[in-house]
Amino acid sequence: MEYRRVKDQENYDDLSQKDVESLSGRSLSSANATASGLSSAGGSKGKSSWKLKSVVTLALTLLTSSQAILIVWSKRAGKYEYSVTTANFSVEALKCLLSLAALFRTWNRHGVTDDNRLTTSFDEVSVYPIPAVLYMVKNLLQYYIFAYVDAPAYQILKNLNIISTGVLYRIILKKKLSEIQWAAFVLLCAGCTTAQLNPSSDHVLQTPIQGWMMAIVMALLSGFAGVYTEAIIKKRPSRNINVQNFWLYIFGVIFNLVAICVQDYDAVMNKGFFHGYSFITVLMILNHALSGIAVSMVMKYADNIVKVYSTSVAMLLTAVVSVFLFSFHLSLAFFLGSTVVSVSVYLHSIGKLQPQK
Repeated sequence: MEYRRVKDQENYDDLSQKDVESLSGRSLSSANATASGLSSAGGSKGKSSWKLKSVVTLALTLLTSSQAILIVWSKRAGKYEYSVTTANFSVEALKCLLSLAALFRTWNRHGVTDDNRLTTSFDEVSVYPIPAVLYMVKNLLQYYIFAYVDAPAYQILKNLNIISTGVLYRIILKKKLSEIQWAAFVLLCAGCTTAQLNPSSDHVLQTPIQGWMMAIVMALLSGFAGVYTEAIIKKRPSRNINVQNFWLYIFGVIFNLVAICVQDYDAVMNKGFFHGYSFITVLMILNHALSGIAVSMVMKYADNIVKVYSTSVAMLLTAVVSVFLFSFHLSLAFFLGSTVVSVSVYLHSIGKLQPQK
């Protein structure tokens, strides 16, 4: 009897041990399966994010590089056959429609809230006319500057707005700049000047003084409008960005309508609003409207370094395309200058002061 009792106890212990091992094996396999699932989900999410960043980067690069090319290409015999004020008006109207479309999508998904409704107070909407009129003047100058510069030179000189924006950040928003960023400003000036050197002519610089003055004025207007707009957005950070864009573009439409009446009223009344428009003109308008959307997507889905790389690649891509389309001469000075500009833009991006912890 004692022997049987001991034997039964040994059998029971063996069964218990097997059950524990079985349960342990199931737990381990379940844990491994869960970990594998999480890993694959994380990898899928990372891959999806990488694809989105790649698409946004490519879109911004193509839009930025083709902007100046399309403006130059839209000219006939060195002149614009269409009214530049109506083109500018069309850009603002299209951006308005795109903002409304994005808002309708938000309303369908999340409903109408205090932060995404279009109705607003006079105090909130009264701040938008200032950046709207600044952007209008800057965008109109963008057409006239091509009487003095070519597309690659424009892409180089356009980077001067980094300096104006940085200085205005310091003055208006009281933001400090690092030593690396100040050094980047000096490099940027040197790169822009080097790219414009003209050793085969009596004139030291390829771009005449009128072109430089217009580029500086455009940089100041763009910088001030950008800083002012950022101050407006940060005043109420919870406000839907599409609502803020809509009111900015509405005032842009109004001011461009005034510009049409002042500058091109007779031409529009006699020849029509879309007189002189071509397929290239329509592409140019689409490009200008989508560029603003692409920059917004970069800020939301990617990061500032993407914008830096896009700007740098766009300068070289514009130069290469201009060689085939406009017989642009790609000189050593331009290549070295654009390289220095790319480095300075990169240094300005990574040289931001980190907040104190």
